[in-house]
Amino acid sequence: MIMNNKLTSDEATNEEITHEAELNEEATGTEEPLTEEEKMAALVNAVHHNGIVALKMHFQEVQGQVMNLEAYGPTFVFHVMDEAKDVYSCGFFLRELVARFQTNNSPSVWMASFFIDLMKVKGGKALLPPPTSEEEAKAMIDNILVPHCIAAVQEEFAPEQVHAGLAWNEVHGPVFEAGFPAVTEGNNVCAIPLHLLLIHLQLNRDPSELLLQGMYNIRKEHGME
Repeated sequence: MIMNNKLTSDEATNEEITHEAELNEEATGTEEPLTEEEKMAALVNAVHHNGIVALKMHFQEVQGQVMNLEAYGPTFVFHVMDEAKDVYSCGFFLRELVARFQTNNSPSVWMASFFIDLMKVKGGKALLPPPTSEEEAKAMIDNILVPHCIAAVQEEFAPEQVHAGLAWNEVHGPVFEAGFPAVTEGNNVCAIPLHLLLIHLQLNRDPSELLLQGMYNIRKEHGME
């Protein structure tokens, strides 16, 4: 892993982020009010900048790009190069980055953790290409997404019996359900729309994390922790 010794704490990132916001405020304070489009463009630029700064606290070679996904809005993809010159890519949604930076909830550590996990497998990791047809999407779901999620849920809670598999929700359409058959009263299942799990997979984010978080919430609600 390539470490950058110039910056050593999240406080440094937060100071740069705050300074950047102050500069933006000063620059626009005497100008005409921004339109909604201009406000969004400024927000996207600021988040992109802050993402680069956060990751450079942990890695020397960092690049980023912004994609506009129809169902999710601005999505940020960052590319990190390791000492072997292998590139690892990971994507983040605008809302989650804004939340991290606004609350100063260790954004650099949180973002870097995804790349550290990816780097456990040497050779680099590019984003999965999006499916170009319904057949490709179905194959990705059946052959990659569903087996991965089932295995992750079973492994996390073994030897406890769990339910995990595809289902249909009248509001959200196809979903992946996971839960605890032993819970017979109240909510015992969490359901995540397949399209949300699929986009996480394509962004090199572990889709099973969404399910595990929901299942731990169920355990907490029922006093199983």
